[in-house]
Amino acid sequence: MTHNITRRLLLVSAAVVSAVGPAQFMSSAAQAADTIKLGIVAPMSGPNARYGGFSLNGAQLAVKDINDAGGIDGAKIELFSADSQGTPVEGVSATRRLIDQDGVDFIIGDVSSSVTLAMQPVAEDAEVLLLNAASSNPKITYQAGVGGFKWTFRNYPTDENRALIVAKYAAQQRGFTKFAVLSVDSDYGRSAITFTKKYLPDFKGEILSEDYYKEGEVDFRSVLAKIRDNGAEAIILYGLADTTPIIARQMLELGLAGKVTLIGNGEFNTEKTIKSAPKAMEGAVEAAAWLPQFDSPASKAFVEEFTKTYNEAPNNHAYVHWDTVNLLAKAIKEAGSADKVKVRDVLSKIKYQSPVGEVTFDDHNQARLPMILLQIENGVPSIKGAYTAEIQYPAN
Repeated sequence: MTHNITRRLLLVSAAVVSAVGPAQFMSSAAQAADTIKLGIVAPMSGPNARYGGFSLNGAQLAVKDINDAGGIDGAKIELFSADSQGTPVEGVSATRRLIDQDGVDFIIGDVSSSVTLAMQPVAEDAEVLLLNAASSNPKITYQAGVGGFKWTFRNYPTDENRALIVAKYAAQQRGFTKFAVLSVDSDYGRSAITFTKKYLPDFKGEILSEDYYKEGEVDFRSVLAKIRDNGAEAIILYGLADTTPIIARQMLELGLAGKVTLIGNGEFNTEKTIKSAPKAMEGAVEAAAWLPQFDSPASKAFVEEFTKTYNEAPNNHAYVHWDTVNLLAKAIKEAGSADKVKVRDVLSKIKYQSPVGEVTFDDHNQARLPMILLQIENGVPSIKGAYTAEIQYPAN
């Protein structure tokens, strides 16, 4: 199976209004309709509460814009929120409350993959549409659509999407064929490498060494010395934001800076990381679902509106929940009603123009959506474009 990667033209609409505004949601003969009940499950308390706050604010902003424009053929959206506390048990309880007490037909959630995985069978049993906007565990997709759960859709790239896009860009755009692995020893770090290995042979790439680090580890010199000596052109790093600067500084110490490039995901693009060792970070490649700096009119308009409304700039969680509400609104509009079965059927065939590019869904109800490729150039993140790649599923 051939996997195509496409550079997207980055001009969408002149503003958010033209992308997701009144014309999209109102018909010329809009009539009064019942309220559309939408639930959001997110961590509103606990260690991930900040992510939940951004998620809720993004969703609320989209709901306000849609309702202020007249709703969807006259129907207004009523948003209900429930706190998952970032744990599967509380996430399931929150989901049940939204379904049983609030009577929602549509749910967006959760930030945590473990919570979303626990929510899937609950939504399936209730035949409530679950739209995931922020979890990246590929298992959510593997067991959705033809994989089993017909009521789960995901409008977010998976760890597999990211690994595939980064590997292909590194091989085809940068010409790397020899790689070393230095990733965090966690489900995230190891699964990202597993998926990288799945696709790397397609690009004639090989891994020369494979190492993982524990959270809190601070000395990488022996591993980096091995990488220096084995001829690797790039280090595949899926790791912790606080650890990347340490690795970058030690690359500088051992003479790898400017000779071996970091690729993967570890907040390479932050000012703190780049300043830690500019020479080591130069050329680093990272993929992101969305960035406030993304240069499209609709994305810029969202950033401006969110910042004005909440007195802070949006992060990725704010954007993806805002965007997912607008995606659902478009599906309801195209379905001609808020009937759950009709909306689900429309989603499977939808072509939705997001601020980053066109979104469609595969047969596992996983969005085919662009990811933004960043490369550090002259000490600053440079957006190289928005890219997509098809997941290769095992035979059903």
